[in-house]
Amino acid sequence: MEDAPTPRNVTALTVFVAFLRQGLTAFGGPTAHLAYFRAEFVERRRWLSEAAFADLLALCHVLPGQASSQLGIAIGLRMAGVSGALAAFAGFTLPAAVAMIALARLAPLLTVHLGPGWLHGLQVAAAAVVLQAVIQMARTLAVGPVRAGLAIGAALGLIIAQGPVAHLMVLAAGGAFGMALLRETDPDPPRDDQPPVVDTGSANVALGLFALLLVGLPIAASLLANPGLGMAGVFYRTGAMVFGGGHVVMPLLEREVVERGWLDAQTFVAGYGLVQALPGPLFGFAGYVGAAQTYGPGGIVGGLIALLAISMPGLLLVVGVMPHWDRLKHNGWARGVSAGLGAAVVGLLAAALWDPVLMIAVRRPADWALVAAAYVFLAIARAPPWMVVIGFAVATAVFLP
Repeated sequence: MEDAPTPRNVTALTVFVAFLRQGLTAFGGPTAHLAYFRAEFVERRRWLSEAAFADLLALCHVLPGQASSQLGIAIGLRMAGVSGALAAFAGFTLPAAVAMIALARLAPLLTVHLGPGWLHGLQVAAAAVVLQAVIQMARTLAVGPVRAGLAIGAALGLIIAQGPVAHLMVLAAGGAFGMALLRETDPDPPRDDQPPVVDTGSANVALGLFALLLVGLPIAASLLANPGLGMAGVFYRTGAMVFGGGHVVMPLLEREVVERGWLDAQTFVAGYGLVQALPGPLFGFAGYVGAAQTYGPGGIVGGLIALLAISMPGLLLVVGVMPHWDRLKHNGWARGVSAGLGAAVVGLLAAALWDPVLMIAVRRPADWALVAAAYVFLAIARAPPWMVVIGFAVATAVFLP
């Protein structure tokens, strides 16, 4: 496979605009976002090769946080340093965050008056997008009997045993088998490797700040009796515990917010339904919860505090871990781990395609035909994903109210 050019003259502004486009058009949840990122940054812009994309994706699946948001941060960091990481985060997160904060007090009314047909169209299109990504990534990352076996085993394991623990065990198994069986299959480092964009000292500062905020925010909130700090501590801790993708944020936040009485369950669930219909990261839901809850400042300020607090762990971890990852992956055993993780990620995406993506999108036999039609538009007609998503949302809203 031909290596993609990796320009170092990419500016933070260019990164922001590229990810703002994703934030406005990437429907379908965290798994679909990975497919959109691959289409945009591997195929269209050619900022990364397939192998470099898989390398960053594997790293982001190991770290706590929402993988799609962290992958965006990692791509921004790779292209334009820390300013690029911040630009990627802001561009991708801003549209959904603004919308969810604005909708915080309108959710009950909207859920009464909006029909479910358009949401079903989004889900069908997202299933086709993920299917396309699984097929394309498997052709590169699951080639040969060992990698194909790892991908299939990972998919079957995650279909049978779900949850964050199973997610981590599959990735650990992929890395271990890769270290044992694939360390000699790629003896040379990827030719598109770049010099570290963050020095080790700065990375260690980021890791130290991650730990300091995790411990210090609840202590500061207690000592100062400050509701804003207390809310920040809750959302920061939630962001540091999200293993397995953005959907895990719902049960964690429900336990932290609803059980504390900060927000009633009906408003909470209504907001989670709304965020599914928006492009961009599911972490935008935190902005909704922060704006709608009765504890702390609430409103715009509360929404911003919640959104920044839940996103900060992932940002600090990507910045802190990236240079260590760059150094280690040059070793043969580390490249074997990376290859095994890449194959396991294909299985992880395949399992997510089955559940929850297809389990949500396919409600009746005719929905299989809708998914197939959306895939034809994407893979054969080469229609842009956002056009397919909007087209199917409109069509199902009209014909399947």
